[in-house]
Amino acid sequence: MEEAGGAGRRRPGLAKKPHTVRNAAASHALVQPLDQLALPAALNGVAGINRATQGKPQIAATNDLEAVRAWLARFADTRTTFENYRKEAERLLLWSCIELVKPLSSLTHEDLLLYQQFLADPRPAARWIMPAGRKAARDDPRWRPFAGPLSPSSQRQATVILNAMFAWLVNAGYLAGNPLSLARQRTRNAPPRITRYLDETIWGEVKQTIETLPRNTARDSEHYTRVRWLFSLFYLCGLRLSEVTQNTMSGFFCRKDASGEDRWWLEITGKGDKTRIIPATSELMVELARYRRARGLSAFPLAGETIPLLLPIGGRAQLLSRSTVHLIVKTLFRKTADRLRLGSQEQAARAAQIERASAHWMRHTAGSHMANGQVDLRYVRDNLGHASLDTTSHYLHSEDDARHDATEQRHRIGWQEQ
Repeated sequence: MEEAGGAGRRRPGLAKKPHTVRNAAASHALVQPLDQLALPAALNGVAGINRATQGKPQIAATNDLEAVRAWLARFADTRTTFENYRKEAERLLLWSCIELVKPLSSLTHEDLLLYQQFLADPRPAARWIMPAGRKAARDDPRWRPFAGPLSPSSQRQATVILNAMFAWLVNAGYLAGNPLSLARQRTRNAPPRITRYLDETIWGEVKQTIETLPRNTARDSEHYTRVRWLFSLFYLCGLRLSEVTQNTMSGFFCRKDASGEDRWWLEITGKGDKTRIIPATSELMVELARYRRARGLSAFPLAGETIPLLLPIGGRAQLLSRSTVHLIVKTLFRKTADRLRLGSQEQAARAAQIERASAHWMRHTAGSHMANGQVDLRYVRDNLGHASLDTTSHYLHSEDDARHDATEQRHRIGWQEQ
């Protein structure tokens, strides 16, 4: 897959020339991204049965596409949120028009129950799922709304997002009612224990796969160094995939502790545009220097540097796309699973779990291993950014230093020395 960075990208919601459906029958062949989509009168929602008929609308939208875009426009300045919300609105809109041949604004509660079943098994797969599970660019003819069936947690998240969309469209005076508001509200139990992570044994297998990557050519060697650096960021810092792709090396900084010793930190802007600082342990700084030298850079970042945390191979210093990094991670997990299937029966049993894993599993792995390593849970919370930092934390260097010590001593990646 060609690695595409942020340069030259269209801003969220910027439409290309639309593909118009001329009649309801033709809609069955239509699977187009939201920003390329136009709908015929029969499906555009102008006459939707759930359209509000009383009161004054608060948005100028006259059809379903315009209404959905008005809702999404509220999140245009937060790329990750925008892309997640667009994905769910897009899937529902396409399903409604293609499978039910009815506009979004005519969906009933019963329709939404059918849609929830559809999320668990999008069929026909050729219409809805990317070929071979690979993510294609939104302007690629192979693009599909799904990479595969959604897990139960992803199904719940989709419902939460769509419920928020319908509620907003009701408040905006576009819809008469929210068809999802009738859903049964389950009693909230205690949050389940995290299960989507790699235990020490499986994580060791993943590291072994990285160490056995080919290094015969300059490109192979660059790929190996990048993968090793990527998984060092995931494991030692607990970063989200979006945080890897959206931050730069200017986030690294050094300051002295109470004893006058230098300590490195990494400042990350993450979910909700919240900023946190993460201990850049000696292991991480060794990997950073290794990665930068392999790219012909100085061992440590210079002041004001704008080089991304992760770079394209042989390309310019530009941001990588989420889909590119996702593919790197999934490919490595697949290589690990393939290798384990050649081993003992016990190893082969772990292959399926590794194949299910994603980049976010590495964040859970980092948190779980820190907690199992007896890193103070307050430090784990702050390292992962589960709670926003208080402004006074900039002055509490002694507490920061204790967190740095605990992370340094009890959370190590243990790469083999070359």
